[in-house]
Amino acid sequence: MGFLLRAVVCAVFWAGCAVADPGFWKHEWPRTDFSRTSVESWVEILSGGPGKDGIPAISGPDFRGVKGAGLSAREPVITVEIGGRARAYPLRYLIWHEIVNDEMGGVPIAVTYCPLCNSALVFDRRLGGRVLEFGVTGKLRHSDMVMYDRQTESWWQQALGVGIVGALTGRELRQVPSWMESWESFAQRHPKGQVMAEPRHNRPYGRNPYEGYDSSKKPFLFNGEMPPHGVPPLVRVVRVGMRAWPLPRVAQAGEIREAGVVISWAAGQASALDDAAISKGRDVGNIRVRDGKGRDVAHDLMFAFAFHAFYPRGQWMIGQTR
Repeated sequence: MGFLLRAVVCAVFWAGCAVADPGFWKHEWPRTDFSRTSVESWVEILSGGPGKDGIPAISGPDFRGVKGAGLSAREPVITVEIGGRARAYPLRYLIWHEIVNDEMGGVPIAVTYCPLCNSALVFDRRLGGRVLEFGVTGKLRHSDMVMYDRQTESWWQQALGVGIVGALTGRELRQVPSWMESWESFAQRHPKGQVMAEPRHNRPYGRNPYEGYDSSKKPFLFNGEMPPHGVPPLVRVVRVGMRAWPLPRVAQAGEIREAGVVISWAAGQASALDDAAISKGRDVGNIRVRDGKGRDVAHDLMFAFAFHAFYPRGQWMIGQTR
């Protein structure tokens, strides 16, 4: 990460610590019920720099066919398959927008990506008989994006899919199985699939604003405890429920069968958080997680520090494969 961005991040960090107070936030969030929260200390919530909707979520995106999509083979996409349909959401767009509100096969979904945690999760937007629409608060907790719903302006933790501030505190969104893979992998498997078209925003799509981030020794905008067992904080882990498998172990094995799941790895996907050009990022491989019957399992591919922060009692699957 460049020197200028490091300086900006540090400045934002300390500024966020100084204003971690609902009394300061209420002018921007008059509809949010700050009397209801599961957050132990407001100091956990920091400003990420942009204000409310400063990172503009996308609603009702356009799509195009696989042919002529103009994506590089190794570019990472988030894949969602519902009702026999398949869609790819390129990280070249998600890295700038973080949330896409969409509907697929009659299911309203929120496709989310937090670059600082590498957490890519898809949620069913239906809750309690209504459909929520999500935006970006501009706040971070444990370096993870804090989302909000436009219906009640409650705040949600992206890495958990759980309400943490406001009327919907404690409510949980259902995670929809999805995975990150290369554009080539998606296109070969779904030649008639759809890919999200470039949004109508002035952004340098295809560029990575977090150059070199996943090679850093420490995460930014995070002051919590580092992972145990000597696991580097910015190593990717495959999280399934309360368990985490370090990606290097999975890559070395090629396939791991443990705890009722089958985790497979294949080369060919570029890291979105390495090179300045996303398509040129180093190879971090493609991951799929299935159960014993071959069905896709909801999971995440987050950084180790984020797993430890949000799942402090989680189980680290660091043993050797048999």
